[in-house]
Amino acid sequence: MSTETPAHETDTEPEQAESEVREAAARREPDDDLPPFTEQLSQQLGGVKGVVEAAVPITLFVVLNPLLPDRMGPMSGLQWAILISAASALAIAGWRAARKESMRHALNGLFGIALGAFLAWKSTDARNFYLPGIIQGSVYGVLLIVSALVRHPIIGWIYAVVAQGGKKEWRENKPLVDILSRITILWGVVFIVKNAARIWLYYLDADNALGLVTLFGGWPVTIALTAFTIWAVRRRMKAVEAAAPSAA
Repeated sequence: MSTETPAHETDTEPEQAESEVREAAARREPDDDLPPFTEQLSQQLGGVKGVVEAAVPITLFVVLNPLLPDRMGPMSGLQWAILISAASALAIAGWRAARKESMRHALNGLFGIALGAFLAWKSTDARNFYLPGIIQGSVYGVLLIVSALVRHPIIGWIYAVVAQGGKKEWRENKPLVDILSRITILWGVVFIVKNAARIWLYYLDADNALGLVTLFGGWPVTIALTAFTIWAVRRRMKAVEAAAPSAA
């Protein structure tokens, strides 16, 4: 009796082994593609330096506006606060340009500061310094929620750029789309609630309180939401990966 292994069995064994390797790699892929938590957080926020630079102009205005006297030489205290805040934003952008560093975060802040400074200067009303940010934040809130409802969550696309190099494979991963949709709705609700409070303070003519809400509801909230987003995505993908072998 022959003891030779049938040819078709010999041929199929490597194929089965290769298939198992591919399946195992696919199960590991979501977690393996994720950079370290701190790296993701830094990439999204532009690092500690980016956060500080973005907060400097608005912080200067919030602090200086109530402290400066009504009149300081040829300009009012409000105008000095506007000028110093806008000048700091320009200086930060110029410094980054001179050092050939990324201008993305600096330019994002510069546009809003410049428009707010123009409106406040023309109207001599400190509240209008915050008006562009209020409108922008409210629009962002609505767009975030709508994008999640149509299953194209904005936070998902940002995640794809930060964690997956812009790849679109996450769109085929239902658990990932689900968690990113829920997180995007959370971002949208926070934006809408925060800016509803700012609108209320705007109509109350409470410019100092409006400044404080803008300051503490800005980067601190963004950092907290970003950290929660990264943690929630990583936790979800690890749970999916752990469940994959038992489901196979």
